[in-house]
Amino acid sequence: MALALRYASLHMIRFLVYLAIAVVVVYVATTVPLGKRTFVGHVRAIWHTEEVQQLKDGVKEKTGPAVDRLERGVKAGYKAATHDGSGSQGSQGSAFEAAP
Repeated sequence: MALALRYASLHMIRFLVYLAIAVVVVYVATTVPLGKRTFVGHVRAIWHTEEVQQLKDGVKEKTGPAVDRLERGVKAGYKAATHDGSGSQGSQGSAFEAAP
């Protein structure tokens, strides 16, 4: 019992240390200036350049048909799962569709 408590407390301490590091990184990235802008400001400026806009448009153009097929497949799967023809609404053991 004491060993399990010890490991649980070590995991909690490790989580808190990682959380503190993440908070410090976000704080520094958004407040410390690197030249005229912060790190986040530089990333945002790069993201809005003409080259990146062309890259995003090219990716949308090339992946558009695949995204459409995936979306149709997900909709068809959802429709088949919720309207299976037997009068039930999906699987009977599903916690997601259970009444509150």
